[in-house]
Amino acid sequence: MTDVVHARVIEIRSPEDGSPVWELPMASEKDVSDACAAARSAFPGWARTSAAERGAALHAAAAHLRDRADDLARLNHEETGRDTAEAREGVLAGASTLVQYAELGPLHRGRSLLGAHQAVDMMVPEPRGVVIALTPWNDPVAVSCGLIGAALVTGNVVIHKPSERCPRTGLVLGEVLGAHVPDGVMRTLMGDGDVGARLVLNSDADVIAHVGSTATGHAIAEAAARTGSKTLLENGGNDPLLIDSDVDPEWAAEQAALGAFANCGQICTSVERIYVHQDIARPFITALTRLAVDTKLPPLVDRRHRDHVHGHVMEALARGAERVAGGEIPSGAGAQYPATVLTGCEPGMAVLAEETFGPVAPVRVVRDFEQGLAEAASGPYGLAATVLTDSAEHAQRAWRELPVGTVKVNAVFGGAPGGAAQPRGASGTGYGYGPELLDEMTTTKVLHMAIAGGRR
Repeated sequence: MTDVVHARVIEIRSPEDGSPVWELPMASEKDVSDACAAARSAFPGWARTSAAERGAALHAAAAHLRDRADDLARLNHEETGRDTAEAREGVLAGASTLVQYAELGPLHRGRSLLGAHQAVDMMVPEPRGVVIALTPWNDPVAVSCGLIGAALVTGNVVIHKPSERCPRTGLVLGEVLGAHVPDGVMRTLMGDGDVGARLVLNSDADVIAHVGSTATGHAIAEAAARTGSKTLLENGGNDPLLIDSDVDPEWAAEQAALGAFANCGQICTSVERIYVHQDIARPFITALTRLAVDTKLPPLVDRRHRDHVHGHVMEALARGAERVAGGEIPSGAGAQYPATVLTGCEPGMAVLAEETFGPVAPVRVVRDFEQGLAEAASGPYGLAATVLTDSAEHAQRAWRELPVGTVKVNAVFGGAPGGAAQPRGASGTGYGYGPELLDEMTTTKVLHMAIAGGRR
């Protein structure tokens, strides 16, 4: 009798109605080993390819990605429920990121040193080798293009494992990018956390680049401490919004609603907790409640994640918070959840202390700016923060004192192209995006070349 081994599969159900969408087989242990070995074999040739050629490949991939924008947006919507128009914007943002690195890559240089007259001294960047890119589901194309583009243009080879919540989006993205580089240089593997763990622990992995949960980031850091791989980690966040007494409460509510409810709160830098000055708390909460009631949202990524979000809400209510909008699971088979506003929130509640990653706006009223700043600066996370104020002094204090990688003043979202935030604390380590990401993807070799001391 022959034993039949069935491959594990990823099952995707529609976030809108729970119906089956598709199944995809996960990579086996052999698939992981083969992909890592193929990447290691392809690395020397790609590293020797000129920076200009690598940049040209990214330019071609960006054009291809723009051509497939509608297809990828539809896949993203079907897998995660994200609004199709927003998903398309994410695809186009990914293409723009590839173009950015196509241009920056050939300009990435070391520096010469002033040594002896008869010698040449230089610091030269070199690719690190095999990059394992583990990317999230909430903005799968844009985030992936940042890590993959920076890795490829600097001469590294990439094995990409997209989130198991958006596998077909990741698979098509891999086909688009892989069409413009030699075999083995870009590989996509399907799988869950077990597949990711095998990739992280593989001896051929030189860099682990991860965007996702803090728990996974910590596990990767522990594994990399044993294997010696370099890690780039953007973990979870618990981003505060601090609202001063001198701003228009209606405008502040609009900013809060945008930060908390955009993409159902499933953005890495979503507003997770709100500290509002007592002088404008009442009109602010009234306006935010109205905006929440009027906001119609697509579903969350799946019902498992909805259970997590609702669990935070229920815990807050059990500990004395008040639900003034949303906060109830609607009927139906999908993963819908309404825009939710909670008041009377206290430190220690999960909605203030942890990452909810859903359309929940927990409000804490503070007596003054000092208290709000102190509480906004508390906790283990350090991804981003926002302050709304008309005071130059308070703005200066906020960006100086908030222990996060990105501080935004008077706008919950936005920023110039090329920014390279550096998360802190439980939110991760290493630069993400921008020219600095090219430095993360390379290692420096120092050259001292002197003239021979004697001749025949």
